[in-house]
Amino acid sequence: MKSLKTHRVVASIVFPVLTVIAVTVVMVQTSGNAALAQQVGGTAQPAAAAPTAPKGAYDLLTPQNSTLLLIDHQPQMAFGVQSHDRGLILNNVVGLAKAAKVFKVPTILTTVAAGTFSGPLFPEIQTVFPEQKPIDRTTMNAWEDERVRNVVRQTGRPKLIIAGLWTEVCVVLPMIDAKEAGYEVYVVADASGGTSQEAHELAMARMIQAGAIPVTWQQVMLEWQRDWARQETYAAVNDIVRQHSGAYGMGINYAKTMLGASGEGQATRANEGTAFGTQVTIPKPSQ
Repeated sequence: MKSLKTHRVVASIVFPVLTVIAVTVVMVQTSGNAALAQQVGGTAQPAAAAPTAPKGAYDLLTPQNSTLLLIDHQPQMAFGVQSHDRGLILNNVVGLAKAAKVFKVPTILTTVAAGTFSGPLFPEIQTVFPEQKPIDRTTMNAWEDERVRNVVRQTGRPKLIIAGLWTEVCVVLPMIDAKEAGYEVYVVADASGGTSQEAHELAMARMIQAGAIPVTWQQVMLEWQRDWARQETYAAVNDIVRQHSGAYGMGINYAKTMLGASGEGQATRANEGTAFGTQVTIPKPSQ
């Protein structure tokens, strides 16, 4: 009899406790599901912007806020690249360099051990900036070279766009240091290359974790242009696209040949037309 009373007392204590625990679990799960629904675009209010978004992530690149740093695009460095087709990297970095020149974006050229190991800067890049002598270094980390830091600082611009060989060394190291120095750093993934696909991808991942913003060369150029009615750079950008943008360039050549158009404009033979709905006079493209 006494045992039965004891069981009843224990049950009267345990059951309420279990009930409280069960209700708490349900509430936590419901709260978690609501948060998840916000993140994936559910019916709840949109989730707040990620608190880890790097500084400047929501500002567009402009020719006025950008500096371009091209690091170690040299033969010996290219020999070790396995993450991309080397010819494609050359095509992309030359297109990027030409775009920077068109938009008057300050561009810093730097090499490592050019006279003793890595060879000269790719001549296709040097041709874009024939009067500019690359800063030749001994350190793998370009940011450790005071001359590079000083030139970047002198531009007075917040956004530093970096491309180089190899991604996992000569891009990662200055990216992290420049970010620590307060710059908003963008890494041009398809104008850079690593010693393996894994090396390149993990380097990109590490830089994104450190606050870098990944971009492609064409994305950068078109972000600088942004409006096809900006005729002062319209023809030059279309020339770069025709020379370096693969199928996109083929399409522009087709439009020019078959329709008398240039670039994005759907033009008449009078060189007038529309660019994304805006009436423009389309300049004659350079030959």
